[in-house]
Amino acid sequence: MDEVPEILEPRLWRRDGWTARVIKNEDDDGWAVEMTRAGDAEPALVGPWTMGRDKKNPKPLDQSAFTTLVKTAAEVIRRHEHAATALLHKAFSYVDKEGRRIRASLDIAPDEDDPHAILHCVDDVTNESIRKGRVQPRFKLSATTLDRFIVSGE
Repeated sequence: MDEVPEILEPRLWRRDGWTARVIKNEDDDGWAVEMTRAGDAEPALVGPWTMGRDKKNPKPLDQSAFTTLVKTAAEVIRRHEHAATALLHKAFSYVDKEGRRIRASLDIAPDEDDPHAILHCVDDVTNESIRKGRVQPRFKLSATTLDRFIVSGE
């Protein structure tokens, strides 16, 4: 992997896999800062930036601001990844008619050509697999649909 040179300019900092760029705010007369992670096409974070003492030009970037911006942008990315994961993984627990605690997990495959999900039902007490199989990604997790899946695989 090529080594990216560090840049520490008043309106552009590049270090530790991140680039902070102070830009003109298109919505008003002020300034904004965008934080982009190395390798990403779009900024992870764009936010307002402080005006300098002359009230015309932006305040220069410094180590403290850069560190705070990196932490904030990394947290934004982490939250987006967590939300994306939550959309692709669902879980449901219930007690079936026989009194077994059943734990079901539905893992959706984000595949445009072959949309599907894998449903796995486990006895929550013994941790033994009851049934695992392929279902539609829109499969609804409920006691009724899971009982049907366990019995017939549908």
